[in-house]
Amino acid sequence: VSSRGVEVDESKIDAIKNWPIPKSISDIRSFHGLASFYRRFVKGFSTIAAPLTEVIRKDKPFKWGEKTFEVECDASKVGIGAVLMQDQKPIAYFSEKLKGATLNYSTYDLELYALIRALGNWQHYFWPKEFVIRTDHDSLKHIRDQGKLNKRHVKWIEFLETFPYVIQYKKEKENVVADALSRKHVLINTLSSNLIGFECLKAVYPKDLVFAQIFKACEE
Repeated sequence: VSSRGVEVDESKIDAIKNWPIPKSISDIRSFHGLASFYRRFVKGFSTIAAPLTEVIRKDKPFKWGEKTFEVECDASKVGIGAVLMQDQKPIAYFSEKLKGATLNYSTYDLELYALIRALGNWQHYFWPKEFVIRTDHDSLKHIRDQGKLNKRHVKWIEFLETFPYVIQYKKEKENVVADALSRKHVLINTLSSNLIGFECLKAVYPKDLVFAQIFKACEE
């Protein structure tokens, strides 16, 4: 406690910073319990600790893997999409329909927006170690080299730089999953729904004991 209020003593959290890689569920529970003691000082603690919490709660064998997370993103004029993977195998999907100001975003802004929304959605997976971002928009590879930035770009890039990432270019024809997710709202809006049975119902209304009089009144 000081004139600045209540804060954490750095010397007290060395054990957390230097905690060895866990070798069992018990090790994870111990670390999770210690870290939780300081949760009120960590913004979004529940989100950050979600992978550990999930391991503790699930009844399955413990396995500490070293597989790298991979994120593929894409955007269209109607929506954005992303897929989270390990070893080229999908783990989770994300998609969102564009609305409001996002409908007027440039192609570059849409691609960057898709990435930011995906990272925000899965951020608890990405903070511990380096991961790979794959995009079919080549200019995103040079995001760190941009000279002049508007306020929106500054905000997004500041968020992006909180993660240990590497960006790789992927040809558009190979980025099929994220591309499909970004366009799925077009498919939903263009598909026509044909409900079978309405014509049959119309034929039996005049004969139904309950609806006959109502149906006749409506016709008149």
